[in-house]
Amino acid sequence: MRIAKIIGKVTLSRSVPEFQGAVLKLAVPMMLSDIENENTPLDDLLVVYDELGAGQDNYIALSEGGEAAQPFYPDMKPVDAYNAAILDTVDIRYRLKK
Repeated sequence: MRIAKIIGKVTLSRSVPEFQGAVLKLAVPMMLSDIENENTPLDDLLVVYDELGAGQDNYIALSEGGEAAQPFYPDMKPVDAYNAAILDTVDIRYRLKK
């Protein structure tokens, strides 16, 4: 699971039947340095299936690959990334090893 930031929404004019009524968002996975510096890189964009209603600039917990399709089991959906949680806050505390 990774932290990602919602940067937009996706609108489909046509889709597979399994996506009927789906809400898709555009997200970018965030590195620790990006979160600390409030930087939003745009080099690794993902389309995320969002049942939770994340808004613009929200941080989310992103599930990818086979795990992204697990919330729909036993139904099959062609999902590569899934919003598992909306993060209210991200508190970064770490200690450098000496």
